[in-house]
Amino acid sequence: MYNNIIKPFILDSGASFCGVSYQEDTPFEGLNYAITFGIKLSDAIIDQIDEKAPTKTYFHHYRAVNTLLDSIALQTIIKIQKSGYNAANIPASQSISEYKGLFSHKKAAVDSGLGWIGKNALFISYEFGPCVRLCTVFTDMELPVSKHDYKDECGDCLICSKMCPSEAISGQAWHKEINFLEFFDAQKCSEYMKNNFKDIGRGAVCGICMRYCPKRALTKKQ
Repeated sequence: MYNNIIKPFILDSGASFCGVSYQEDTPFEGLNYAITFGIKLSDAIIDQIDEKAPTKTYFHHYRAVNTLLDSIALQTIIKIQKSGYNAANIPASQSISEYKGLFSHKKAAVDSGLGWIGKNALFISYEFGPCVRLCTVFTDMELPVSKHDYKDECGDCLICSKMCPSEAISGQAWHKEINFLEFFDAQKCSEYMKNNFKDIGRGAVCGICMRYCPKRALTKKQ
């Protein structure tokens, strides 16, 4: 059902990519199969971000994409429920504390074999690069989980660390056992945005590390 109905539905609804993982640690009891999907952001809008600040256009684009992701998630839940199974989703952008979300979409996307977490703490799609937003639907419907090898393709690159105005990026490579606070200082990032970008989305977005990530070349025209 996933390959014939659910995945095509998610992609036809506007998602750019989609994958499945099995999660032992899930926020919804009994719903261990995670469908993670994402939407590629507009290169033209990301190009307007410079080394000093994001733009209001980017903030509105960010919110619009999150809204579409949540809409796709809701419609996917309804489709799964009509098939006799249970489902629930984690919103595209939701925090339970100032620096932590209810569930890591990025981890689920990595577990689905869709990409890696870069030194900038962003999920980087093997196909679409870093300029993506994610959402996850959990279900008790048994889904095909593909086996894959994790590949970190940042290599020796430190551009994001050098460009980050908050100095929140340590330059370390991510792995599943790493202490996230040593890897990326979310407090520094958040406080810098609040102090310097209050007039742009209430200091809730930045995007500078994403804008200058060389992996954008995965989808940008040369």
